[in-house]
Amino acid sequence: MYGLWRPRVLGAWRVPSTGPVILAVNHSHGIDGPMLMGTAPRPVHFLIKKEAFVGPLDPFLRGIGQLKVDRSTADRKAITDALAVLAHGGVLGIFPEGTRGAGDFASLRAGLAYFAVRSGAPVVPVAVLGGAERRSRLTPAVPRLRSRVDVVFGDAFEAGDGSGRRTRKALDEATVRIQERLTAHLAAARRLTGR
Repeated sequence: MYGLWRPRVLGAWRVPSTGPVILAVNHSHGIDGPMLMGTAPRPVHFLIKKEAFVGPLDPFLRGIGQLKVDRSTADRKAITDALAVLAHGGVLGIFPEGTRGAGDFASLRAGLAYFAVRSGAPVVPVAVLGGAERRSRLTPAVPRLRSRVDVVFGDAFEAGDGSGRRTRKALDEATVRIQERLTAHLAAARRLTGR
């Protein structure tokens, strides 16, 4: 990442140095996941759509510990694999909106709340900014080479209410809490970076 673009990483010290953690990342550009994998202070295991695991990318993504997910169904293997990452003290990366979009955390899917409440792992909000400002003419899915991309890590927080409940209501309440924290972090990151 540092050879192709000019990432500016802010707040990486906020990621706990040990133990399970979930990085909740906004997703507005194709470079967001790779940029985080290349700049995070710990190895990150992302849930990545199964369509990306084709050709030579398949063994590469598996080799660096990425997790294949079928987004068209409740993929039990992907859920088990993600929980195993957390159970072994690893870092799970999630795009809470489920797919690329505005990257503003406006509509979250329930997956992040489920993993956070089920595992008890703290959530660290991450804003990746600047990837869409200067798109490459050859490949619009990535920013122009040598352009600056900001990666801003926020304060870790607990998604659950402390009760240990994993009911539908508890997950819905956790999703609301998560959305509030992620939206506030994104606004703070934009103020900090001027983006």
